[in-house]
Amino acid sequence: MVLAGYSVFAQNVKIYTTANQTDQKLTLTGNANLVPTGQPVETQICIFVNPKKTFQTVVGIGGAITDASAEVFYKLPAEKQKEILNAYYDKKSGIGYNLIRTNINSCDFSSDSYTYVQEDDTALKTWDISHDLKYKVPLIKEAFKKAGETPTFYVSPWSPPAFMKTNNNMLRGGKLLPEFSQSWANYYVKFIKNYEKIGLPVWGLTIQNEPMATQTWESCIYSAEDERDFLKKYLGPTLKKSGLGTKKIVVWDHNRDLLTQRASTILDDPDAAQYVYGVGFHWYENWSGGDPMFENVDKVQEMYPDKKLLFTEGCVERFNPANYQLWTNGERYGKSLINDFNNGVVAWTDWNILLDEKGGPNHVGNFCFAPIHADLSTNEIIYTPSYYMIGHFSKFIKKGAKRIANSASRSQLLSTSFKNPDGQLVTIVLNLSDREVLYKYYVGQKATDITIPAKAIQTLVF
Repeated sequence: MVLAGYSVFAQNVKIYTTANQTDQKLTLTGNANLVPTGQPVETQICIFVNPKKTFQTVVGIGGAITDASAEVFYKLPAEKQKEILNAYYDKKSGIGYNLIRTNINSCDFSSDSYTYVQEDDTALKTWDISHDLKYKVPLIKEAFKKAGETPTFYVSPWSPPAFMKTNNNMLRGGKLLPEFSQSWANYYVKFIKNYEKIGLPVWGLTIQNEPMATQTWESCIYSAEDERDFLKKYLGPTLKKSGLGTKKIVVWDHNRDLLTQRASTILDDPDAAQYVYGVGFHWYENWSGGDPMFENVDKVQEMYPDKKLLFTEGCVERFNPANYQLWTNGERYGKSLINDFNNGVVAWTDWNILLDEKGGPNHVGNFCFAPIHADLSTNEIIYTPSYYMIGHFSKFIKKGAKRIANSASRSQLLSTSFKNPDGQLVTIVLNLSDREVLYKYYVGQKATDITIPAKAIQTLVF
């Protein structure tokens, strides 16, 4: 069947639904047929899709495999490990993750602080990644294998070794001492080459996790000028000289609030901008319920259309097991995914893929939620609404998909649409209201009526 001016595709639309306080969890809940339809009336709620208008190409959706995730994973029985791998990385029985982030050196979601070199070893002669080989690397390898393709795999440091910093401490901020800039740049090279030597090809890296946050855990402060100068004088040239010049370098890796200032400072300098693939950001400026500042993502896209945008971290903070099934936790993911993709994001990364029943392990008590938790006292696997919410995107939007034009006629529905490399179209619709909504789904000049339950998300596939 040919839509006027559009590609050939099947008329039948499959509808997958997850709804609050129901058994619908990524459930195939119906089919609908697109039929020729004219002008909608003003009172109708509509979703409009125009597949002829394409935008950014998706490079992956997934989450971080941290020390904490790996430690919890290997405390579980083999059948539970298999269940979690399938749940995340299997394209048919799971939600098809194809992107992985991990930490260079320790982070808050590690059981202890560690580096790969001994004190004062600026030449990195004592380099040893045996810490990672116990849990983290084996789990990343299992994820690679289960994904069935090479995931988009990138890495991020939380802090240089203590001796390289102004506060002589991996924790509580501090800055990189200028005399260790080259040694720290060499550190990235050493890490990437080590991981690739053991069979984990690294797609890219961020320069510093949360460079404006003095945390009680591993952290390091870079002003915009500091990050720009480290990139153009040390990290960029060092990667290039070491044969790693094709690795994707992502700057900022912090919240949306200061996104435009960081991007402008670095990308307005051509000597720095030449090394930058994209700008990464988190969502924690919204931790207290304030405005998530989605518009700042669009503003960076407008200013620097040749650079990519990546959501590099997000999770629900302040862990409380009473809130495992709290719908608003999952809804936060849906809002972010839709708004971020509609503002130009090419990759979307959740934080820990797995945590225990305490929201850890975490060596500084910064306990958080994950889409899946394991209660290590019972070996129960707990799936939260966040898992299903992310799955409505990651299971259906394939690597290489292009976002296509999409809009909603009423604010209670949020939506975004994509065309996969095989021509399949995918639309995600999030109902923010407490009422069931009947909407008309238009693709070009054809449409169908679809009902979405209250507080629900749907993926439409055809």
